[in-house]
Amino acid sequence: MAQRIDRVERLTNLLALLLETPRPLSLVEIAAELEGQYTSTGNALRAAFERDKAALRDIGVPIESEHRDDGSFGTYVYWIDRARYELADLDLEPDETRGLQMAFAAVRSTSGSAMTAGEEALWKLGGGDAFESAALVTASVPELPALPVLRDAAARRAVVQFGYHGRRREVDPYGLLLRNGFWYVLGRDHGHDEQRTYRVDRIEGDATIVGDGGAFERPAGFDPRDAFPADAKRFGVGATGDETAAAPTTASVRISADRAVLVERQLGSDRVTRRYKRGDIVVDVPCANLDAFGSWVLGLTDHAEVLSPPAARAAVVDRLRAIAATPPRTRRKAAR
Repeated sequence: MAQRIDRVERLTNLLALLLETPRPLSLVEIAAELEGQYTSTGNALRAAFERDKAALRDIGVPIESEHRDDGSFGTYVYWIDRARYELADLDLEPDETRGLQMAFAAVRSTSGSAMTAGEEALWKLGGGDAFESAALVTASVPELPALPVLRDAAARRAVVQFGYHGRRREVDPYGLLLRNGFWYVLGRDHGHDEQRTYRVDRIEGDATIVGDGGAFERPAGFDPRDAFPADAKRFGVGATGDETAAAPTTASVRISADRAVLVERQLGSDRVTRRYKRGDIVVDVPCANLDAFGSWVLGLTDHAEVLSPPAARAAVVDRLRAIAATPPRTRRKAAR
């Protein structure tokens, strides 16, 4: 661990040296200035410096180099172009700065950190006075461990793997969408060879990129807003609705006569699988998203009964038991 800290310190000092030097420096001069930080010499010194130079360039530091003829064998010298390294003055108008302040005041990250990246950026732009007033938060944007991986995979068109509903998924991430306070990833599920939608906060474990970028092409004109399922009960299900028995996608629900017309109008007559003489009906309801399915069933109170499959029925029963076990005062606060 100490070796890693030493290298971080050396990288920091190398960055500062190349930024502040009034003239380009050779490797020998750099090693002399950073006395004791490059302990090797010769080819080993060159190799260590090349690794450090590559590390700084990987994070966007523009290290420049040129060949300088010293009258014998010649050598390379190095420096950092400050004009390329430093952010130019954005020269924002007052109304533009205020617009940034209003945008930041309306959105908060759920990271819980003392100062978010947005706050720090606004301070640097001279908009710190935005924090002096308690502005109304109109959106809370969640930060999830899987999001950076999914964003990177979608940007590079790389395949991503993650766990979902107890199964390992392999997906071509076409895009991400923030809807109603939740992040969703939309793309082609390899196991089902069709487009599906997954809620990011329900991903189990880590999301990992598989292979290189450019592994797939998005459908022409793809727009996550248009591809987002209109029915939340279908999240995780494709157009054909095929899934394993362990993760059912449809449930049979009996609806009482006094709610039958309303439910049939909502779901469509093609979802009605049985009609009773007294007016009750049995409907086929999407249930891949058991939370959304449970909310729909409970919204019908005692006018709905889940008949099958057992997993969907058990999910609703467990939810009812949890509600019954909740103290009345807590339930009233949750309702408010």
